[in-house]
Amino acid sequence: MKILVIRFSSIGDIVLASPVMRCLKKQLNAEVHFLTKQGMKAVTEHNPYIDKFFYFDNNLAQLKQQLKAEQYDYVVDLHKNFRTFSIKLALRTKTLTYKKETLRKFLLTKLHINVMMDKHITQRSLDTVAPLGVKDDGKGLDYFIGEKDVLPLEAIPLTHRFGYVALVIGGSYFTKKLPVEKLQQLCNKINHPIILVGGKEDIWEAEQIEKVDAIKIYNACGKFNLNQSADLVKKAKLVISHDTGLQYIACAFNRPVLAIWGGTSPELDVEPYYGKDTQQAVKFTYENFVVKGLSCQPCSNYGLKKCPRSHFKCMQLQDMDRITAATEKILW
Repeated sequence: MKILVIRFSSIGDIVLASPVMRCLKKQLNAEVHFLTKQGMKAVTEHNPYIDKFFYFDNNLAQLKQQLKAEQYDYVVDLHKNFRTFSIKLALRTKTLTYKKETLRKFLLTKLHINVMMDKHITQRSLDTVAPLGVKDDGKGLDYFIGEKDVLPLEAIPLTHRFGYVALVIGGSYFTKKLPVEKLQQLCNKINHPIILVGGKEDIWEAEQIEKVDAIKIYNACGKFNLNQSADLVKKAKLVISHDTGLQYIACAFNRPVLAIWGGTSPELDVEPYYGKDTQQAVKFTYENFVVKGLSCQPCSNYGLKKCPRSHFKCMQLQDMDRITAATEKILW
């Protein structure tokens, strides 16, 4: 059986869909092909459960011709948008399509009426391939780092080589991120070595946070690529993260996670995910931090460029003492 799986973006969503590829390969012994955006190549290129990759880079017509030549038995659409509809129409084969909760998410984020199915996005992705006889194997998420991106011990300061907290400070939108002053407070309170993890877009914020204690805090933002940053997360004793891809990569490596939520929410069925086998084997997996009692939270599926009500209470009122206490509970 030859199967094409489509998930164009984002980092987190692709990682959350990773059990689908593993279960298709191991349970059906299928030939699994994967289509994503060119910019997402690093997220899956080392995945041993994927036999062949295709990348979208404004080349839809050419891509359709390449995919037609493969003569797939099934197309598994885990993205479900107009572009994937166009591809499925062109391939004219059997399709299995992920069921989005578009209306339910709209009701939650715009009218704050919670009628969500209370079923994690990973479980719903696995439900997509259930008609093929595929079942959840309970092993959680996958993430694979190529050998060239495994960081040597010397890549981080001596002060951090015996253990550290990875603090993921980035986020795709403003409303997903703690303000710099809140991150400074948190770093000041945590009595353990800290590595700030993020991209080049997070460098300015990281530099301000690092000033709290340049010995305790190592600023890795912008110094490493995605997979090298993933390796930092993999080796951390604890990961504190906003709603971002590295949060789910941490889950794939069975790292304990403290997930901080602002404009988005775990109620959108996207909280950290480990799989039932891991949850049974690991005493602590994750904890969500959401400011309670806000009638405006969540305000978006994906985050916004600014707070719609200008007060940003979902992050400004986050309790740094509570997050610090959770950190100490895990590390001591």
